[in-house]
Amino acid sequence: MTECALCLTTGGHLLWENDQLRIIDALDPLYPGFTRVIWKAHVTEMTDLTPAEQLDLMQVVLKVESVQRAMLEPDKINLAAFGNMVPHLHWHIIPRWRDDAHFPQPVWANLPEANEINHALHEKRRSAITHLIPAYHAELMRQMQLIKTLTGNKT
Repeated sequence: MTECALCLTTGGHLLWENDQLRIIDALDPLYPGFTRVIWKAHVTEMTDLTPAEQLDLMQVVLKVESVQRAMLEPDKINLAAFGNMVPHLHWHIIPRWRDDAHFPQPVWANLPEANEINHALHEKRRSAITHLIPAYHAELMRQMQLIKTLTGNKT
């Protein structure tokens, strides 16, 4: 599919990849740590994958979630694989905090009217999390090397 953004580009800052998939930082200014796991082949649904491929993909999605929880300590993790806007199989792994700009609504919702106190809390949290991102990326890459070794991936 020549017009697919995830076929034509990495979809963000590339953190890790193998023959099947890649992990990217979505570089979302409101949500540091927003990560995507993108299946490389152009498919739209999980059931387009073989059972083994489904397991490989979910192992990586869950590893990203695990590293986010350990390194960023969010109040909640949002996992989503919509594909409505970009019909190419990918998972969003989004760390959430009670004081983020949208909480408890989805990050795609219209921003609620922010009062000065909520805005200040969100900015303080966002700044603190932004400082953790390099360590999060490093740990994520380290963990992916362990998975690569365990699953026998050759990339």
